[in-house]
Amino acid sequence: MEKNNYTEKELLSDCMSGVKKAQYVFYKKYSPKMFGICLRYAKNQTDAEDILQEGFIKVFRYLKDYRGDGSFEGWMRRIMVTTSLNFYKKKSLFNKEVDPEMIKLSGLTNADAVSRLSHEELLALIRELPQGYRTVFNLNTIEGYSHKEIGEMLHISINTSKSQLSRAKNSLRNKVAKLFQINTTEINMAACF
Repeated sequence: MEKNNYTEKELLSDCMSGVKKAQYVFYKKYSPKMFGICLRYAKNQTDAEDILQEGFIKVFRYLKDYRGDGSFEGWMRRIMVTTSLNFYKKKSLFNKEVDPEMIKLSGLTNADAVSRLSHEELLALIRELPQGYRTVFNLNTIEGYSHKEIGEMLHISINTSKSQLSRAKNSLRNKVAKLFQINTTEINMAACF
């Protein structure tokens, strides 16, 4: 008997039992949101698709370990973020030799230019960042992890995490300034998120 309307509990149960139809429904239900997460960490759409596929393999493999503590989507989100980090960690794309003392922070006063960017334009600018900068920026600014947590996840120091974030923000500030032909001191990147 084909089942088209699943409750979440039934869907999870059938997925754990290996019912292909349920896994397909599950994938269709959650993949758009999870793909958005993968896109934020990936260099390009092809990498994001690979990360998504690998992430869903892990979700199905570890579904039986989900204990119901907290949001199910939050649990899946953590798997996707970890999968994204591991995808690039193998390639050692994080700049671990950054001196945080060499970073200058400029005063930020106006977010008008940033507010004119569409969500897609902003994501495109973030995707242009070097991998290490992009990852720390996403983890801190979008996912809300502390520099200590980021350091533990990426095996970098807290200062390196702070440095990578600062450089990511400076790079984004410069990209936005170039786009709108304005002075970088007029852009507040914090207003984006």
